[in-house]
Amino acid sequence: MVDPRTVVLPNGAAVPALGQGTWGMGEDPGRRAAEVSALRAGLDLGMTLVDTAEMYGDGAAEEVVAEAVAGRRDDVFLVSKVLPSHADARGVAQACRGSLRRLRTDRIDLYLLHWRGSVPLEETVEAFESLVREGAIRSWGVSNLDVDDLADLPPETRPQTDQVLYNLSRRGPEYGLLPRCRELSIPVMAYSPVEQGRLLGHTALRKVAAAHGATPAQIALAWVLRHEDVIAIPKASSRAHIEENRAAWEMDLSAEDLAALDRAFPPPEGKRPLEML
Repeated sequence: MVDPRTVVLPNGAAVPALGQGTWGMGEDPGRRAAEVSALRAGLDLGMTLVDTAEMYGDGAAEEVVAEAVAGRRDDVFLVSKVLPSHADARGVAQACRGSLRRLRTDRIDLYLLHWRGSVPLEETVEAFESLVREGAIRSWGVSNLDVDDLADLPPETRPQTDQVLYNLSRRGPEYGLLPRCRELSIPVMAYSPVEQGRLLGHTALRKVAAAHGATPAQIALAWVLRHEDVIAIPKASSRAHIEENRAAWEMDLSAEDLAALDRAFPPPEGKRPLEML
């Protein structure tokens, strides 16, 4: 197995380009053991960036993550997110303490604003910086922020990532956001990289997959991972699914493959509003 590719954040931290998402985990107690097992399998395969949020299952996903990383916390890069309704100075601190408690850890490696709300970004960032000084979080970033939102961040501050919806059917970020993030040297973190499975029956995707002896999900994931500065965080709830995702990390798509996918999923020709799920 080749060494997995990493993406370097602005603060110098190198993280795996392929991580693990947890949206939907913790909501069914009957699936908990399988979810924990899947996350642990992903860690074993080098997918040591784990993304979660206080919103997922009202904190239950963070508890699943805590169980999965128990005994190997130092090997994991933990990402969690604060709701915009908690993004004021006092709320950020309280939310972070709640996440730390559920995650059973003393620090979060990367703490994101889940999306922009009514709290001024300057207040949120100041609260994040305070948590960095305290050691509760190692760094901070944003999620679902478009170009104009990034411009509203306080001067002389830079998020470690912007986590956005990006996949073959959601290519809007390519027009303005990805280029702007590259100018700022901010990696993008792509959530729902296979559109929660809705992409997988597409004829063009299946055709490219067949040519590679791969699955449509692997091609969709490899397409996102073709960027050197994009991190993908698909969710998988079984070891087989984890192994399927892991194999996509080493796939190379040809110019012909990319052209076929462009025909089926045209790149944006102008600015589109940033989409969310």
